Amino acid sequence: MDKVLSNEKKMLSIIAILSIVVPVAVAILMILPENARLKTDNHLIQGLPFFHAVINGSTFILLLLGGVFIKQNMIKQHRLVMASAFILSAVFLVSYVISKLSNDPVPYGGEGVMRSLYFFILITHIVLSVPVLPLAMLAIYRAYVNQINKHKAVVKWTYPIWLYVSSTGVLVYLFMYPYYG
Repeated sequence: MDKVLSNEKKMLSIIAILSIVVPVAVAILMILPENARLKTDNHLIQGLPFFHAVINGSTFILLLLGGVFIKQNMIKQHRLVMASAFILSAVFLVSYVISKLSNDPVPYGGEGVMRSLYFFILITHIVLSVPVLPLAMLAIYRAYVNQINKHKAVVKWTYPIWLYVSSTGVLVYLFMYPYYG
């Protein structure tokens, strides 16, 4: 029993540390001065916003499938698509960091209602993206150790937030598309 509690404490500590380090690192990248960015003319890196939209859209679809599979008690399929959604989100995070290090910020050029709508979606997307990582990791951990009731309690919050963040990631790209060079 002590080993189980010790392992749980270790895992929860890792989740807590990553939950702090990752958002802080991303926040630092957001305020990185222009002269500290990597200089590149690589078209693959310049195309990362589209790649991010594809990843976010794919994650959204996987999350929807995960919801359908669990409602139909298709546990293996549910685990597969949810693990895939988490992996895609991790790929997104790495790619996003690369993008922030190498691409200059692109300002939104819309006006009026569209500008207000864009910033509402962007701000809520950013704010809600912060808890997705710890919630998703905690949900995965609880499922992995077969703490299904605790898993369900975490997923009650994780699932709608993650759906929102992945769908608004696509919307942010669509709003910004006309302004990418």
